[in-house]
Amino acid sequence: MKKIFGVSALCLILAGGTSLGAQESGSSYYYVNVPIERIYPYNKGYVVDYRTSSTGTRAARTYIPLEWFSDRVGEEGNAVIRKGDIIALGSGKSWPYLTVYYKNGEFSHVRLYLRKERNHESWGYIQMGVNLDEYFQDVSDLKLEF
Repeated sequence: MKKIFGVSALCLILAGGTSLGAQESGSSYYYVNVPIERIYPYNKGYVVDYRTSSTGTRAARTYIPLEWFSDRVGEEGNAVIRKGDIIALGSGKSWPYLTVYYKNGEFSHVRLYLRKERNHESWGYIQMGVNLDEYFQDVSDLKLEF
């Protein structure tokens, strides 16, 4: 029994070392695809409801500022790199989702794959008079719950 355990442990160590080497030689980027439950346009950005687990049993919300989707000049006159892209999905069976890219473990940028038709069930609307401005202030990265 001890011999089988020892051989199994050795195989796991060797397999783990091989996969670590593959990650080190690859790109410094990785990404996470997350299905969007509903997206709400707001004057400061997008409010995105998404599912947190592969079983889709829990929902969470994130706020993505509009400024991430345009090129602009920073406070010191330098160019600020765009942090977001919107890709329009045509009619069909594709469900909206977002892809979050990380570089060296830090948030890099996000892509929203959204239905063009605003009457699609994935689009929602925020009632008049609701103030969500505080959620869009000083947002520098995107932290999703899983």
